Amino acid sequence: MTHVLTVFGTRPEAVKLASVVRALEASDAFTSSVCATGQHRELLAPFLSFFGIEPDWNLAVMTPNQSLPELTATLLQRLQPVLDDASPDLILVQGDTTTAFAAALSGFYRKTPIGHVEAGLRSRDRRNPFPEEINRRLIDELADLHFAPTSEAQANLKSEGIPADRIRITGNTAIDAILATANDARLGEVGLPIELDNSKRLIVVTAHRRESFGADLANICDALKRLATDRTDVEIVYPVHLNPNVRDPVRERLQGVEGVHLIDPLPYLAFVKLLARAHLVLTDSGGIQEEAPSLNVPVLVTRRTTERPELIEGGAGRLIGTEAGRIVAETNQVLDDPTAHARMAQVDNPFGDGRAGERIVAALTDVRGREDGRPRFERSSGPA
Repeated sequence: MTHVLTVFGTRPEAVKLASVVRALEASDAFTSSVCATGQHRELLAPFLSFFGIEPDWNLAVMTPNQSLPELTATLLQRLQPVLDDASPDLILVQGDTTTAFAAALSGFYRKTPIGHVEAGLRSRDRRNPFPEEINRRLIDELADLHFAPTSEAQANLKSEGIPADRIRITGNTAIDAILATANDARLGEVGLPIELDNSKRLIVVTAHRRESFGADLANICDALKRLATDRTDVEIVYPVHLNPNVRDPVRERLQGVEGVHLIDPLPYLAFVKLLARAHLVLTDSGGIQEEAPSLNVPVLVTRRTTERPELIEGGAGRLIGTEAGRIVAETNQVLDDPTAHARMAQVDNPFGDGRAGERIVAALTDVRGREDGRPRFERSSGPA
């Protein structure tokens, strides 16, 4: 049997790899093991519990205010003995986190094949998102098999010289998770930490990205304060990331503002329940850009660039930047124009149909059969 080691460290990685881990565990062709690095220590455990994933290794790498060089060095040091112990035939990583980059690099050093879930996303701006744009480019250079969520992601990879036979279009595994959760019987039993006013329209906010720290986050907070002050027909719920670079300035600007509820990060099931009730979402999160269309929630992206242009091109979202005045204007426009809101809410999700995990394991099964059970990849010198 082929041994696949799945490595993740953050909450979004756990969400997006859950369906893959489950499909691997259900397959007779693979032995599956899991390493959680603990890059998001407090946020990760509830998600693993909900999805029924129990890591074989938990590295607990996160420390307060850890720098990127410190985090990367710690990951490389702690992953080496895990790989020595596991001796996997294939390492799976997801997305563009520092955990994913360090795991891919560690696997490359061992000459172990790498599979990259959510390959090929590009913003074309090396510093936005930071450091994710460079992380994912480096992972794609290191990887042997690329699971592209969309045809646009596939085109990005091919334009960079990745051979076509090393790319599979699978859809995005985030959609597997959101659709399964939305239909989970436990959703009706989940409570929220605040009581929502059903007479008002709900705006859900997430803002936590590293490149937003400082002035951009202040602008987002100022826009939320203006919206809450100017309008009596909305309430704003903002689950605030635990990072002090987010938590402290958000509390300073928004604590006590009427109509704005600052809450702790929610367990996955509770957040899905909250998002499903939203009239719209303001976010700098990549994952929420993918998930919200499955719940028919329009997305306003508070970033300068997005590596998910399908959301904008399809009409389910708008890229509105981080200038306070524009955030207020764009939000008011969607709130005040029912036709515009309905048009955004009715777009089919461009990122997948909920079967990405199955397709990834099917692709691994196909590759496995070529070399007596052990995946091997021939590298091409140029694009297919």
